Amino acid sequence: MTDSAIDIEATLDDMTQRLRALLTASGRDDVALIGIHSGGVWIAQALHERLGTTTPLGEINITFYRDDFSRIGMHPRVKPSNLPFPVEDRHIVLVDDVLYTGRTIRAALNEIFDYGRPASVTLAVLVERGGRELPIQADIIGQTITPAQGEHVKLLGPEPLVLVTKGTGQ
Repeated sequence: MTDSAIDIEATLDDMTQRLRALLTASGRDDVALIGIHSGGVWIAQALHERLGTTTPLGEINITFYRDDFSRIGMHPRVKPSNLPFPVEDRHIVLVDDVLYTGRTIRAALNEIFDYGRPASVTLAVLVERGGRELPIQADIIGQTITPAQGEHVKLLGPEPLVLVTKGTGQ
C-alpha cells in the first residue's frame, strides 16, 4: 500500500474555487451538498466548510441501491442516509471521493431521486481514475490518476485525509 503524492488540501482548495465558479456561472447560489458514505462525506464536509454553505450537509449510504448487492451481501454496519433538507427542485452537489466505474454514482442518484426530483445535480469528485462502465462524468474533478493494473484507490480519513493505492494481492 502506498500513499498518493496528491496534496489533498490544495486539491480541495482548487475544487472549491472551480465549484464556486461553476455554480455562480449557472446561477445556482443556494445549493445543498450531499456526500456519499464514507469518503465522499469527508470531501463534502471540506467543500461545505470552504464554500460557507448554510444548508446542512446531507449524507447518503448507497448500500441498498448497489447493483452488486447480491454479490457483496449485507454490511453489518450500514448507516442510514441523512438528507436534512427537501430534495425537490433543489440544486444538489453530489460529492464522492473516487470516481471509477460510475456504479456508485448511479446508485446515489437512484437514492436521491427516491427523496424527490432535484432541479439539478452537479457531480464533484476528489479523484477520477478511469475505467468507467457507465456513462457518468464528473463536473468537478480534483485530480485524475491512472493506477497500475490491479491497483485500487482509497481515501482514508477523516483526519487526516490520505489517498492510498494498493494492489489486489496486498
